[in-house]
Amino acid sequence: MAYSGEPILVEDLLFRPEHSLIDQSLHSRMGETTTNGDGFGVGWYGEGTEPAVYKGIEPAWNDSNLREIAGQVRASMLLSHVRSSTGTAVQRSNCHPFRHGKWLWVHNGVLRGFRDIRRDLLMAVDPALFLDIEGSTDTEALFYLALTFGLVDDPFDGVARAVGFVEDVGHANGVEHPVQMTVATTNGEFLWVFRYSSERRTRSLFFSTEVSQLRALHPEIEVLRELGGETRFVVSEPLRDLEGAWNEVPESSAAVVGPGTAAIRPFAPISPV
Repeated sequence: MAYSGEPILVEDLLFRPEHSLIDQSLHSRMGETTTNGDGFGVGWYGEGTEPAVYKGIEPAWNDSNLREIAGQVRASMLLSHVRSSTGTAVQRSNCHPFRHGKWLWVHNGVLRGFRDIRRDLLMAVDPALFLDIEGSTDTEALFYLALTFGLVDDPFDGVARAVGFVEDVGHANGVEHPVQMTVATTNGEFLWVFRYSSERRTRSLFFSTEVSQLRALHPEIEVLRELGGETRFVVSEPLRDLEGAWNEVPESSAAVVGPGTAAIRPFAPISPV
């Protein structure tokens, strides 16, 4: 789940919605697995120059400290993730969001054949970045490849070149469909999201309708009056069943959300030179 808007209690984002991310960790309706209990993480921007990250290896629904923190922290930009491991260890360094400098990164999906192509992927990471890799997941590898290929200067092209490189390496090693991903990444000011898979059957991703439109559609919903006009959610699954509230991010698309900005564009991998 990604949130961008006026500061709001983290509790209202993670626990309050009918089908909140905490509920999804137990009862996912659209995910690859129903239960996602292999750790969790929350990243947000506060007073520091870098975002804060809170992670744990317990299931999100079972971490009392998360609820304590969520009731005291407000965030205007937040990424959160509940994990179902695709084969790597259940440890804190493998939980999302991943952080580098002011950037956060979460990923739902898998790089297929990762065990066999991991070395080739990691050897392409910029040496100046390599020592900052802490875990063993495909998600963190993809993040550092995106940083290597220009995420900071141009997130759309940086991610496209990283995905193109993974596909090139995968195909060279006999992996037919190397990439399955929905990704969200942010620098604290803008949020970029991506929906793409090599076989063009990507996992679900939705963005919220503009709040003013929702208020007009549902004047009876009190919580809508509490949200700022530039509020945007991007989620793997709708947080509640509300007509007109959610729009599916199209297959092979990317989007940027930020102050005065909300735009979707086609996404295609770029094979790096």
